Amino acid sequence: MISAVSWVPKGSSKYVPEVAEQLSKEEMEELGRTGALNRSGDSEDEEQDEEEMDVDTSKDEVLKAMATAEALNKEGKSSSSLLDISQSLRDLDMDHYDDEDDGIELFSSGLGDLYYPSNDMDPHLKKEENDEEDEEEMEDLTIKPTDSVILCARNEDEVNLLEVCIFEESEDGETNMYVHHDVILPAFPLALAWMDCRPQGGEKGNFVAVGMMDPAIEIWDLDLIDEVQPVLTLGGVSKKKKQKGKKKKYKKGSHRGSVLGLAWNKEVRNVIASASEDKTVKIWDVAQEKCVVTLEHHTDKVQSVAWSRSSPELLLTGSFDKFVALMDMKSNNESARWQVEADVENLVWDPHNEHAFIVSLENGTVQCFDKRAASKPTFTLHAHEKAVCSVSFCPSAPNFLATGSMDKMVKLWDISNNQPSCVAAQNIKAGAIFTISFSDDNPFLLAIGGSKGKLQVWDTLTEQGVANKFGKYSNSKPKIDLNPNPNPEP
Repeated sequence: MISAVSWVPKGSSKYVPEVAEQLSKEEMEELGRTGALNRSGDSEDEEQDEEEMDVDTSKDEVLKAMATAEALNKEGKSSSSLLDISQSLRDLDMDHYDDEDDGIELFSSGLGDLYYPSNDMDPHLKKEENDEEDEEEMEDLTIKPTDSVILCARNEDEVNLLEVCIFEESEDGETNMYVHHDVILPAFPLALAWMDCRPQGGEKGNFVAVGMMDPAIEIWDLDLIDEVQPVLTLGGVSKKKKQKGKKKKYKKGSHRGSVLGLAWNKEVRNVIASASEDKTVKIWDVAQEKCVVTLEHHTDKVQSVAWSRSSPELLLTGSFDKFVALMDMKSNNESARWQVEADVENLVWDPHNEHAFIVSLENGTVQCFDKRAASKPTFTLHAHEKAVCSVSFCPSAPNFLATGSMDKMVKLWDISNNQPSCVAAQNIKAGAIFTISFSDDNPFLLAIGGSKGKLQVWDTLTEQGVANKFGKYSNSKPKIDLNPNPNPEP
């Protein structure tokens, strides 16, 4: 299953990501004891086989070449060149071949090069093939500035993964998506937040914060391949339980339950907020590598957090206590509170209206509120038959909202004038929908993840209703439907 997705801004990834440095034997053993390493190494037997040469076969071929040269001389076709060839072959002294200590070159660099029995034995061709393989490998590692990168939190066969996926679009409308590299995580991943703040300070980087079933928040460098350790871990258990019944010991400032939601502050770049099963919201300073504020204003698990784009000190929090709160982090006080109809699943600010935000609920309802009016919602939409796990606004088209639900449907809405209407709906064949996200760089592309574990990308402009309502906000022509589905599942 896919529990969370996040787009990486174009141009943020290194053109060719680096391969992480190998750990020492002691470090590997320690990671093995903690269960962080489950990846099986590739066998090197094939590479060794390719590099080894069958000496006996090579010797036989040389003797055949010598016999051929002598036969040509006997037939009267001798020439100075042929005599030179025959003499050169005799100079190899094949009777004492096994006495040589160093590797030998079977043929001279002159005319003898013409007599390699096969291309496989020609070192010059081998070098060309190796160069081509190196070029292909380098091309596979390359992430172009025009490539769309999607982060995917996945659980498959009890293996927890963070996948870095590349989504390519060609001019003729063809698409291709593949996993560029992945990271094995120690626990089930629940939330992702991309960020450019480097924990050690310095220039901007390419990182992601991962919230998991464990109370720790791990921050990974996305420009490193084959990395086995996060660059930073916020909170978590400091000492494993040794005896039955003994309480866990947590790191200072850590959550005491699963991390259900994460939000990076794009203006105050060293700050992320986390929502937890332990009923708290924590504010972390990534540069100082510690929790700086703990909020305890909810009475049940906190499912979602979101920073305001226009006022970076304002933080929305949504909980299973059926309340949404607006926190002013300058004073650490609650500015407003709204009661909703059911448990909060997700919440998001409207990027086109600094005062408005959307809350999705466990009963299939979506509600819109105005932060200036701590009263009734501006509208209530019965969007789905089951829990609405995720909502996302199109970055370029005002009033264009997407919702994803446990009922397996993804729906697209026009919420103009606070009177929402459905402009498209599709069973995307992803199972129960857990996460959706519009791209900032390709605003009409919607990434979708669900219980079936297959990452989907929907070009919403292929829907006629979307093109009619919002096509004027697109700078490009509608593309081919990436996920045609003429016969949706019931």
